[in-house]
Amino acid sequence: MAARSRGGRSIGVVTLPLFRPDPAATTRFLFFTGKGGVGKTSLSCATALMLAESGKRVLLVSTDPASNLDEVLAVPLTNQPTAVPGIPGLHALNINPVAAAAAYRERLIGPMRGLLPPAALRSMEEQLSGSCTVEIAAFDEFSGLIGNTDATGAYDHVLFDTAPTGHTLRLMSLAKAWDQFLDNSSSGTSCLGPLAGLEKQRAIYEKTVTTLADASATTLVLVSRPQGAALREAQRTSGELRALGVANQQLVINGMFETQCPEDLTSQALQRRGRSAIAAAETFIGSLPTYIVPLRPINILGIGGLRQLLDGDTGPVGVPVPTAAWTPPAMESLDALVNDIERHGHGVVMTMGKGGVGKTTVAAAIAVTLALRGRPVHLSTTDPAAHVAQTLAGQVPGLTVSRIDPAAETAAYQAEVMEAQGAKLDAAGRALLEEDLRSPCTEEIAVFRAFAREVDRGTDRIVVLDTAPTGHTLLLLDASEAYNRELQRQSGSSQPESVLRLLERLRDPEFTRILLVTLPEATPEHEAATLQEDLRRAHIEPFAWVINQSLLNSGSCDPLLQRREAAEHPYLREVVERHATRTAWLPWQAEEPVGPAALARLASTSLEHTPA
Repeated sequence: MAARSRGGRSIGVVTLPLFRPDPAATTRFLFFTGKGGVGKTSLSCATALMLAESGKRVLLVSTDPASNLDEVLAVPLTNQPTAVPGIPGLHALNINPVAAAAAYRERLIGPMRGLLPPAALRSMEEQLSGSCTVEIAAFDEFSGLIGNTDATGAYDHVLFDTAPTGHTLRLMSLAKAWDQFLDNSSSGTSCLGPLAGLEKQRAIYEKTVTTLADASATTLVLVSRPQGAALREAQRTSGELRALGVANQQLVINGMFETQCPEDLTSQALQRRGRSAIAAAETFIGSLPTYIVPLRPINILGIGGLRQLLDGDTGPVGVPVPTAAWTPPAMESLDALVNDIERHGHGVVMTMGKGGVGKTTVAAAIAVTLALRGRPVHLSTTDPAAHVAQTLAGQVPGLTVSRIDPAAETAAYQAEVMEAQGAKLDAAGRALLEEDLRSPCTEEIAVFRAFAREVDRGTDRIVVLDTAPTGHTLLLLDASEAYNRELQRQSGSSQPESVLRLLERLRDPEFTRILLVTLPEATPEHEAATLQEDLRRAHIEPFAWVINQSLLNSGSCDPLLQRREAAEHPYLREVVERHATRTAWLPWQAEEPVGPAALARLASTSLEHTPA
């Protein structure tokens, strides 16, 4: 996907062009991926809009379990293509994992109705009710849009707005994983039941693998911010995707900022951070086509906002005007929440929210503060793209740190099941069990067990869990009973108490405290509100909200930052007055809060002690 020349920006010694895709040189399939919160949805929507307005027929697809495509495009979406009003040629859809799983089950079981007794049908439905089925069904829809020419034949371009990077890597690696599993399977069954349902899709899976590796058909757009962590993740993802055969890649650095107020400390710090991150990633940036998108003063919502994202000279769209006097709602410091967490002396603290809102930073700040107070603390992450170690960047007495490594957990689980069950089986039975354990679903089961184990540690210390972005976390929590059934099927033995008691512990407000982390912006706040509703339906009540990276009281004289601060006001009030029972507030930091000292300072910051 080449970009038309529309000028560029000099950033230190690097000059980067603006991101303005050329419809004539754009491949048929485009994937937008990157760390949470970098702007994948906004950029994929803006690109789809630009292609449609150039006369192309475009389908925009979200593969994120916590998609906010509806909000950005301002149109309700389903898992079927929906026309975007006022934009001829543009359609969009959400791959809904739950709906996909229901359709997948019916595709397998439907032909059996009337042929098998009701008890047998119920058994099949039970076997196909787990999260493994949800995952493969969502992948089934994803691969169908790429490998089935009939499904998208009416469109010139198909754009995928993917979930944060760990999910994207999993989605793309499944194409090869299931293809290889079907090649090697001899039993005709798996954790998904009869493999006949998958065999029917074999040609589509093979075509998906081929298309993803075809540079003339597929472009992978790595989206980043001018931030060290985001650029490091983009570089890591680039290497992993190349290993999967997806080599046609581009990098877009979203939110580049150049101050108009040189004497302003806040805007100078923001500009300096961006330039430093670019300089540190100069080798990576030089290794592939790289473009930039300037920071805009608005939340990118609606068609007008999307046009301004890639073409900032279209005039202000809903740009707020700063007001002379505004009284913010009452908000606490993070320290105040830590005081209550500390009183109990044990249990679990979980940070949840949209990717990129700062869950890792908040989790690390809480863990460091508790450890510095002499409490035994364990900090862990369930995020496939973990950044805990980079954020902590040091050791604190009394604080232990771990990461749930999917590969290591899978290997350990496979060995455990083989040891427990293999001795009871003959050679043929052991071969079938080994085959079943090679299924891609086994990784999900192993990670779930590890999650339950980390929660169990909270019986004698405080465990702080930095969770994956919202959709992945919800699937993890939602799946406890289904995973338990699958564990029972594979291992044939009773499960650890940590698994059996997981849901009970998550629902106990004296044991588990969930912090919903957000930015003072529309999309992350509304996603957190939706997450809160989902948690409450599961009888889990959030402990508090944390509003992170706020420009309130920054005192900036830069016009763009003043507008962005004014844009925060309604969202700050909405969180405090409509959603949260308790709200903590954290300011935007001139330097990224990395290391124990910086994290402890961040936790102690209060609204009253920031410069006005």
